[in-house]
Amino acid sequence: MARVLIVGCGCRGRSLAAALREEGHAVRGTTRAPERLAGIEAAGAEAVVADPDRLGTVMGQLAGVAAVCWLMGSATGPTAADLHGPRLETLLERLVDTPVRGIVYEAAGSVEPALLATGAAAVRAAAERWRLPAEVVETDPSDHAEWLDAMRAAVERLL
Repeated sequence: MARVLIVGCGCRGRSLAAALREEGHAVRGTTRAPERLAGIEAAGAEAVVADPDRLGTVMGQLAGVAAVCWLMGSATGPTAADLHGPRLETLLERLVDTPVRGIVYEAAGSVEPALLATGAAAVRAAAERWRLPAEVVETDPSDHAEWLDAMRAAVERLL
């Protein structure tokens, strides 16, 4: 059993959390909004408030975590570009000094394709530079079953 941190544990994240729990993993899911904690817990995950725009809040959730899933493929708001660029790059650099064994990056969704490509390139570069195991999932989340299978398989390859 391994602990997986899902950063961005919205609808798809909760589905992934439930699937990973079925496989025997412990899951911690993040949300920016305290009112969404109950939904994450209902999926079987430990729910925490953490904001990917404030990486310190995410880093504080890494205790005992083996893999991080960065589910920002449909993130909206004024800082969405940062979540696939500078914030993601900083997270990757910081993960090197943690017990985390790898990262899964969601490289598909409603975010502008160029931003997703930037994020995917950052993850691949970090994997090469720091030997950080990484998976980039490019499966379109509009096909939920296929997306879920791809995400589960990516997590399993890391673990």
